[in-house]
Amino acid sequence: MLVLLPPSEGKAASGRGAPLKPESLSLPGLAAARAAVLDELVELCAADEEKAREVLGLSEGLRGEVAKNAELRTAGTRPAGEIYTGVLYDALDLASLDAAAKRRAGKSLLVFSGLWGAVRVGDRIPSYRCSMGVKLPGLGALGAYWRGPLAEVMPEVAGDGLVLDLRSSAYAAVWKPKGEVAQRTASVRVLHSQMVDGVEKRSVVSHFNKATKGRLVRDLLVSGARPKGPAELVGTLRDLGYVVEAEAPARSGRAWSLDVVVTEIH
Repeated sequence: MLVLLPPSEGKAASGRGAPLKPESLSLPGLAAARAAVLDELVELCAADEEKAREVLGLSEGLRGEVAKNAELRTAGTRPAGEIYTGVLYDALDLASLDAAAKRRAGKSLLVFSGLWGAVRVGDRIPSYRCSMGVKLPGLGALGAYWRGPLAEVMPEVAGDGLVLDLRSSAYAAVWKPKGEVAQRTASVRVLHSQMVDGVEKRSVVSHFNKATKGRLVRDLLVSGARPKGPAELVGTLRDLGYVVEAEAPARSGRAWSLDVVVTEIH
């Protein structure tokens, strides 16, 4: 099983470990594309703080993020699973997993990124600020930039098992499974169900959407379940206590759509 995750906007501080070693990152086929983004981002942030802040869409209060980006090559690193914070990662709580679940996380979780393309949670990276929505002066919109490199490497990374897609829209757009890979891909949406004047209303609540996805991934890792495809995933999630509504694709070569329905927001 391969689980595709979005990054978090907020990130933990860089660690005290050795500086970035680009050659050590997973998905080596992305190395050249990563180097190009890293070079331009560092140069931009080191040369012109105001322009960098504008390009990155940072408020005055986040001015320090520019200086942090300027030092990406020399900053300390920590595993990506520790760098990414926020609602989904708080709910996932990788640090508290037992050894077996942590091994499964290291093999199955892939985090998409405007700077790195995609990294595994064990890859050591510095803290940074560069969303997929950024448009760099030289390389252009990162969402468009990453489509080519990711299209080259992701079919192999996806292997021959289930692909569970939990990415937000901006990150899902940079690589869309096609053909045979799409048929074993399941994308998940979390819906909040509540009764209003005797009528059920469903809505997407951003905070709870992220928290539920984090808990869902955690439960899969802890259980050790290995669903082979979307249909089996539906059964696994129901066994784990989730209310799941599944929609098989109308045509071959399309991904499954799964709705996880919740009634409590926490």
